Amino acid sequence: MSPTLTTSNGTTHIVNGTKVSTSNDTKPKPAELDASKLIITECKTLKPIPPPEGLVYGKVKTDYMLVTEYEPKTGWSAPEIKPYGPLSLDPASSCLQYCPNVFEGMKAYLGPDGKPRLFRPQINMERLARSIHRAALPSFNTNALLTLIKRLITLESRWIPNLPGYSLYIRPTVIGTRTGLGVAASDSALLYIILSPTGPYFRNEAGGSETISLLAVSEHVRAWPGGTGGHKLGLNYASSFLPQSLATERGYDQILWLLPEPNGERKITEVGAMNFFVAVKREDGDVDIITPSLDGTILPGVTRESCLHLVEAHSSTSNSFLIPGLPATLRLHAIERTVTVSDLENWAVEGNLLEIFCTGTAAIVASIGRIGLDGLSETAAVKNRELVLPESEKMGPIAKGLFEALGAIQTGRLQYDNWSVVCS
Repeated sequence: MSPTLTTSNGTTHIVNGTKVSTSNDTKPKPAELDASKLIITECKTLKPIPPPEGLVYGKVKTDYMLVTEYEPKTGWSAPEIKPYGPLSLDPASSCLQYCPNVFEGMKAYLGPDGKPRLFRPQINMERLARSIHRAALPSFNTNALLTLIKRLITLESRWIPNLPGYSLYIRPTVIGTRTGLGVAASDSALLYIILSPTGPYFRNEAGGSETISLLAVSEHVRAWPGGTGGHKLGLNYASSFLPQSLATERGYDQILWLLPEPNGERKITEVGAMNFFVAVKREDGDVDIITPSLDGTILPGVTRESCLHLVEAHSSTSNSFLIPGLPATLRLHAIERTVTVSDLENWAVEGNLLEIFCTGTAAIVASIGRIGLDGLSETAAVKNRELVLPESEKMGPIAKGLFEALGAIQTGRLQYDNWSVVCS
């Protein structure tokens, strides 16, 4: 007869030198996020839809929001769609003390068939999972979350403006709700989703420039190697408010974030909360579309990845996709590499700097007309410590073509690689 060892969790049998355990632990496992358990609490009255032309980004909220909570013993609660309203938080909640706050930015669009659509939402879900892991927050099944998002969007589809350049912004958010003041990861969390109808992110007055301006900043750093810049954490944004206000005071729209290098170079990382691109003419007549490499200091934007893909598709041998407004004979090369201030200056002096633009969920694609840069020598391209693009007041053809292509795909007017996902 084999010897046995009885433990508090069950009985372990040793059979032919191998341990075989029988557990008596009947504790239920924490519940997974389950979209089938969705509860909907209807609003008594619905809000009037405001005129889209007066929408301010993120200001107007829709009728409903989605909420679910995680507790370590019970797991995720049944998700609930309920009337939009305040949240109840303990003053000692981790999110208020140590900032374990994660969010995503997505949009819903109306297709020609009147159905709401999402743009490559699985990439957002994958990025959200990485951000949650980095903040050591409780995880969940992102497929279940995407199902819930689609259900919420379907319910709120009347809020999606049916105008070019307009959409319904989606903000999934996860915050730590552990109530102890000890410095530790939060083992409880609140997941909620709010919606906001929105128009163009950068609004120009009549007759104004089609481009935006940047102030290069190196004394304030957005992110650093080994930090959290490659994740969508709320704490990444708070430190940008002061330098952004300084840029505004000097007459610039956004910040160009620089990261000083040991060799004295200033490496370009992001534009405000957007990804940076530059178009450079090559000796052979082709054009390099260059964006900084994902080195951990840069957020892997969905629009960034999509632009790189479309640039490559434009120059593919099949010619199955062409960027609007660009000739099929123009070969574009998508390149991810380090970009420095010296690179910009050299390309400008050589006459090879064609366009600079930025990409993001909010703006989609925005052209950059001028950049305030201290320390540059005066040249034909650099005057009064500013790098000025040749067509500084107009959206460049590459940026404009990408903007139009993405808009057509997002709304389902152009079918491309299943990027536009119908909410059903």
